[in-house]
Amino acid sequence: MKRGFATIACTIGFALVASAGAAQTLATVKARGVINCGSNTGMGGYGIADRQGNWTGFDVDFCRALAAAIFDDPTKVKFIPTTGQNRFTALQSGDVDVLNRNTTWTLARDTSLGLNFTGITYYDGQGFIVRKSLNVRSALELNDAAVCVSQGSTTELNLADYFRANKMKVKTATFATVDEAVKAYEAGRCDAFTTDQSGLYAQRLQLAHPEEHIVLPEIISKEPLGPVVRHGDDQWFDIVKWVHFAMVSAEELGVTSKNVNEMLKSENPDIKRLLGTEGNYGEQLGLTKDWAFRIIKHVGNYGEVFERNIGENTPFKMKRGLNALWNKGGLQYAPPIR
Repeated sequence: MKRGFATIACTIGFALVASAGAAQTLATVKARGVINCGSNTGMGGYGIADRQGNWTGFDVDFCRALAAAIFDDPTKVKFIPTTGQNRFTALQSGDVDVLNRNTTWTLARDTSLGLNFTGITYYDGQGFIVRKSLNVRSALELNDAAVCVSQGSTTELNLADYFRANKMKVKTATFATVDEAVKAYEAGRCDAFTTDQSGLYAQRLQLAHPEEHIVLPEIISKEPLGPVVRHGDDQWFDIVKWVHFAMVSAEELGVTSKNVNEMLKSENPDIKRLLGTEGNYGEQLGLTKDWAFRIIKHVGNYGEVFERNIGENTPFKMKRGLNALWNKGGLQYAPPIR
């Protein structure tokens, strides 16, 4: 019995030491002076760099919000492009502090990679794009079609499952990156290209003749997308998680980048706790009282980020859909700050 207790004590002690050793991300980021954000290699509307190296997009703005919360400066981010194949190893190895590019939350990824998903910033689903000349109006008409797909993602399995479930044949052409798969599709090597539907609208705009292609109506999977961090650092996990929640809460409370200074005078208890004029919630995260104020002032609330990058007034013309607030017919919902 004594030996058993000793073994248990040793195991617990090792776990505590390992946890303490892992809980260094915030300190490392502050010492470095910049967040290393694992991003897409290039996905319009979500994460893409121009010729001058300036990054923009829905996912990009989340990393900028994280930098705003920590440094009061949204530019303190280094964007590191990752592919579907190397994105997880980049996070596991410490090359990036957070992975924020279209990455689906699944049980296997949550349990077997030593990683944690912090939440769902975008509810998505997989679809197909085809040429109008193919005269196909439904994915159910793609029997025996050649479909281009990128490797190292849930997309391949979803594709196989969908065709198998509908007793259809498929000729899968896999490529290392989404860009390669899209180029192959545009070159006529495949009848269709498949990825998350958000990506389809983004990729269609990159084609030489976007008007010659249509996105089919079927959504064949659930693709909850969100930021990912390493196991073992609960403080960093909490910070990344609550940056998203703060942006959602701000939208629900009507706090925007334009009125946030005025909102500092609000007597609404929820707004006071959000903006740090009441309570010490920022300090509990290891940040400052005005952590959420910084996010909203520099980057905006969730709705502002959505509309600026991919909303109906952008070339992508994406509707909020499931990504509307919970009280407006969507699924975006944040726990209370209290």
